[in-house]
Amino acid sequence: AHGYLNRPDLTATTFIPNPYGEAGTRLYRTGDLAHFDHDGHLHYHGRADNQVKIRGFRIEPAEVETALLSHPHLTQATVTTHRRQLAAYVVTDTDATTEDIRRHLTERLPEHMVPTYLTVLDRLPLTPNGKIDRRALPEPAA
Repeated sequence: AHGYLNRPDLTATTFIPNPYGEAGTRLYRTGDLAHFDHDGHLHYHGRADNQVKIRGFRIEPAEVETALLSHPHLTQATVTTHRRQLAAYVVTDTDATTEDIRRHLTERLPEHMVPTYLTVLDRLPLTPNGKIDRRALPEPAA
């Protein structure tokens, strides 16, 4: 695509240089969040339009979820807010410690995006439609 007609400002914010392609090619920022796992599979995490404001910073919980899921032993993650702080809920495939998970996050995220609360669960509660049931999550652990 060439960009938006007569809107160079909008084109500049939604079309970015393609770091994986030939020089001069661009990528379109769809607003979708995803990551590639260690086997090269693409995992979709939703849209980047659920911003929350924590201590004056705008944060996309899905960005924190993506960082969590880049940990090799986390199989599921969701991030919510609790008492004006970020709260992460994770499912692991091993005995990964919360300290290990926090270290992983601090290596990848700015301090204000590292959740205050980190709770390890056996599984995330799901709605009948298979989506994470945020209302059924327990009180977060510190």
